[in-house]
Amino acid sequence: MFKAIALLTRRADLTREQFIEYYETRHAPLITSLLPPFREYRRNFLEHDDRLAGPDAPAADFDVVSEFVFDDRAGYEAMLAAYAVPDTARRIAADEENFVDRTRTRMYVVETRSTDTGA
Repeated sequence: MFKAIALLTRRADLTREQFIEYYETRHAPLITSLLPPFREYRRNFLEHDDRLAGPDAPAADFDVVSEFVFDDRAGYEAMLAAYAVPDTARRIAADEENFVDRTRTRMYVVETRSTDTGA
């Protein structure tokens, strides 16, 4: 398994609900229509509840952690190649302008480890 995550921040003029609605009904379907299939495409929307982070922790500066899971690195590379097609990149960027503050977007490749808790 190979995973990349993106930290996205909503546009300041949108509510959390508007951001989620647009992402789920417009952007996610666009992504899955333009890019090769992923094993999993998960969106984790922050609740912005500081009780877990602690009173002295800095506030999160993003609104969603998007996960792109591939069977292997080759799947990730295929996604990057598809995104590099100028028309695809243009369409994705244009759509992101509708709901994301693109100046704050960050994307990382991550190594995932799991612990089976027996539950």
